[in-house]
Amino acid sequence: MKICLAQLNYHIGDFVGNRTKILNAIAEARTAGAHLIVFSELAVCGYPPEDLLDYPWFVEACLNSVQEIAESCHGISCVLGAIAVNKGKGRALYNAAYLLKDGHIASVQYKSLLPTYDVFHEARYFEPAPSVHPVDVEGVCAGILICEDLWDQHNDFSYSRVPLSDLTSQGATLLINPSASPFQVGKAMKRKAVLKDNAQRFQMPLIYVNQVGAHAELIFDGNSMVVDAHGNVVLEMPRFQEALAYVELSSEGIGAEHEPSESPEYLHVLSDALVFGIREYCTRNGFKRLVLGSSGGIDSAVVQTLACKALGPEQVQALLLPSRFSSEGSVADAVNLCQNLGNPYTVIPIADVFDASLNALKPAFGSLPFDLTEENLQARIRGQLLMGWSNKFGHLLLNTSNKSEMAVGYSTLYGDLCGGLSPLGDVYKTTVYALAAYLNKQGTLIPEAILTKEPSAELRPDQKDSDSLPPYEVLDAVLKLYIEKRMGAASIIAQGFDHVLVNRVLQLVNRSEYKRFQAPPVLRVTEKAFGGGRKMPLVARYD
Repeated sequence: MKICLAQLNYHIGDFVGNRTKILNAIAEARTAGAHLIVFSELAVCGYPPEDLLDYPWFVEACLNSVQEIAESCHGISCVLGAIAVNKGKGRALYNAAYLLKDGHIASVQYKSLLPTYDVFHEARYFEPAPSVHPVDVEGVCAGILICEDLWDQHNDFSYSRVPLSDLTSQGATLLINPSASPFQVGKAMKRKAVLKDNAQRFQMPLIYVNQVGAHAELIFDGNSMVVDAHGNVVLEMPRFQEALAYVELSSEGIGAEHEPSESPEYLHVLSDALVFGIREYCTRNGFKRLVLGSSGGIDSAVVQTLACKALGPEQVQALLLPSRFSSEGSVADAVNLCQNLGNPYTVIPIADVFDASLNALKPAFGSLPFDLTEENLQARIRGQLLMGWSNKFGHLLLNTSNKSEMAVGYSTLYGDLCGGLSPLGDVYKTTVYALAAYLNKQGTLIPEAILTKEPSAELRPDQKDSDSLPPYEVLDAVLKLYIEKRMGAASIIAQGFDHVLVNRVLQLVNRSEYKRFQAPPVLRVTEKAFGGGRKMPLVARYD
């Protein structure tokens, strides 16, 4: 049996576009002689549809699309992810995989394990499958399990059900896994281990089809694959791009025409993910051009470089907004960066606006000393000018804050926290430096002076980040233990960190939640990003 893996990019709610893409893939696979084509989880409506599932018109449109696609399935079978209606007790819907053949719906399999953690909220919408059963696909006894159904023992917890055991006991000899598995650094290795473990544990070949695309914070990398009954990867599809691929299933096993390629280094994958996320966000929201504040610092330099890769340098407008505290070197570095990248830039000094603001506030402030208020005022002036440019010319404003800054609140609301998208909001400062060095391997794009200068917001004379924060190597290590590993203060201190430093850092994180609540969407690239995957109370006492 020749099987086609359809790794496609779906748009949530675009039933016409998704249906057309699916029908075109079916036609191409049929022409190539495929007997079966497999699509990803919720391919018809896009994943994750979230509260759109509460709207009857959305459900009806999805079901109508499934029926129309089924009618086109002649001469080929199809496994298609979509929703199904629950006519019994419980939640109104199922997360389903349809088997389509001979112009109709042959069978439907529901998802058993509904992830309800981090960015997943499936129990909010779906009822779990009461049972699972194999289906006949071109004479092969196949088990269809949807995404999480293979992760019964591969999370921080174990599920009480093992759907694959039920299928094996009923005679399944091929496993098909339509998925919507979001990207994060290191996820590919873990995902591959899960697939290989299941194939070996139950001694059957496994077909895993993931979607590709990005929906605001979530990036889907594709990287679909096929594993044989011995746990060997026989096909691995590309990351961040649509593709169709084929494997042959015979009595001797399963195989593909091409050997899987080696996995690239993590900075390569991280760079590709961020570029892809920026491009996808712009495409899906109708933005053709970008604007950002270029300060001559490392964060804005990396965002600017990624943006130029995403849309092309001619579509990225840099605004240089020097204040009286900006060094000549920073302005020169920002200009050099723009020249290296080939993107347009405009210099708008903010000294006059700052002075005017101080004069307006002088009757109220009187002789009070210069402090954080005046520092933040400069950041907000920059935010105002950047948003003005965005409004006037229709550019999407990219935020340039990194995860370390967002964690401890080292950013100004309505100032440098402005933006429609935060590419680096899930990238720690130390990783930003590593990413900059990697980007420069392709030719010197980011000036050496930006890589080597001491970080500074330049909002007061001789200001340095180290005046307010621990060294980033130490800060990031503590933050990772607290945010990603969810350790408390005592456990982090037991790792060898100073107790005063740990308590201070954790206090900064906890007291900055209100800022992150108002921050732009963050491209998720780690196991625990700020945004939908980390829900913390705004009003609580847990320092």
